[in-house]
Amino acid sequence: MDLLHIIVGISLILLGVSGTIYFLSTRPYQSPESVAQSYDQWTKDGILEFYWGEHIHLGYYGSPPQKKDFLKAKSDFVHEMVHWGKLNKLPTETSVLDVGCGIGGSSRILSRNYGFNVTGITISPKQVKRAQELSSSDLNTKFMVNDAMNLSFSDDSFDVVWCIEAGPHMSNKRKFAQELLRVLKPNGILIVADWNQRDDRKQPLNFLEATIMKQLLEQWSHPAFASIEGFTELLEITGLVKGKVITDDWTEQTLPSWLESIWQGIKRPSGLWHFGIIGFIKSLREVPTLLLMRIAFGTGLCKFGMFYAVKK
Repeated sequence: MDLLHIIVGISLILLGVSGTIYFLSTRPYQSPESVAQSYDQWTKDGILEFYWGEHIHLGYYGSPPQKKDFLKAKSDFVHEMVHWGKLNKLPTETSVLDVGCGIGGSSRILSRNYGFNVTGITISPKQVKRAQELSSSDLNTKFMVNDAMNLSFSDDSFDVVWCIEAGPHMSNKRKFAQELLRVLKPNGILIVADWNQRDDRKQPLNFLEATIMKQLLEQWSHPAFASIEGFTELLEITGLVKGKVITDDWTEQTLPSWLESIWQGIKRPSGLWHFGIIGFIKSLREVPTLLLMRIAFGTGLCKFGMFYAVKK
């Protein structure tokens, strides 16, 4: 038995133990409402914000990865994504839709540092409330509850549509792709960063890989991961893309985030006193999934995909 099998086995055992302690074995996707409930609970607990800060997404560590403060890596990710998509060349007052905005970390940077008018949307009412609390009145930001598979905005509403790590929560990837492009103005820019699975049409998952993916889906309310190739196809078949979708793989640049997430709990034991024993158990419960994520992204089972498209 190789090291990968041993780590996976230990992670799955820990997952079962921590889940049993917390009286809940999984958090499977059931509907958009189940995603909203999950994020409402995480936001209410405050544990995720305590350890991950205002950015509930991975950090950017460069290629090859450099040692970096965990929270700085997350804000750096936003700036790197802006420059990758050449959004820094756009004028101030550019209208941006931040899809899956969380508690508004990216929206605030886009407004504060680049002068954009940002509308952040999330399926979670509690995230909207927290985003509003964290955003000062001098920023051109507003936040609202919205379903990314059924956006309430009219066609051709925004200059830029921006999305980080929301795709795995979407049960209908084709509708998701259609909606992202529908609300863009002609010549508007779509820029997406997402967790993606290896294209299993080319290389089917083996038993161990399928087991890992099952856990990654069920623990964090994900119906499915798209592949980079698959989501690119979904964007292009809308007929709304000018030319080709540009993609990149930022797996290497973001990979340290998974173990750094676990290390935060060790570095900051004050969380135990702050959230108590129940909070400690809730935090402990996430460790096996974080380990499995590190394995998945480190072995090529998952990839961190970047997508750039211009609307016709």
